[in-house]
Amino acid sequence: MRRYIVPVTTAADGTATAYSPGISGKIHSIHYVKTDFADGVDFTITAETTGENIWTEANVNAAAVRYPRASTHSQAGVASLYASGGTAVQAPIGLGADRVKIVLAQGGNAKSGVFHIVVDR
Repeated sequence: MRRYIVPVTTAADGTATAYSPGISGKIHSIHYVKTDFADGVDFTITAETTGENIWTEANVNAAAVRYPRASTHSQAGVASLYASGGTAVQAPIGLGADRVKIVLAQGGNAKSGVFHIVVDR
């Protein structure tokens, strides 16, 4: 495993955009460590190059850990399910020499927090 630490500080309007270094591997987890972002901060975390969604959550008030996964599909593009009409089969999100883009809204004026991106390499 490898950990990438991304500090984020908001502008006066409560927004921020930050990037991880280049990452190759499967995202295991993302840990949000709250320093002093305002309660109700919104996250949109994606792969920079492809725009693939990694973690989107609104109105976050406290530190959190998420283990993002993506739905899988057959070679024909059909969703893979555990049982007919059942729950989607999910797999870790893989990145190949891509950066994680972290976009925040409603974080408060000049507030900060840190994201730890844990990657299985």
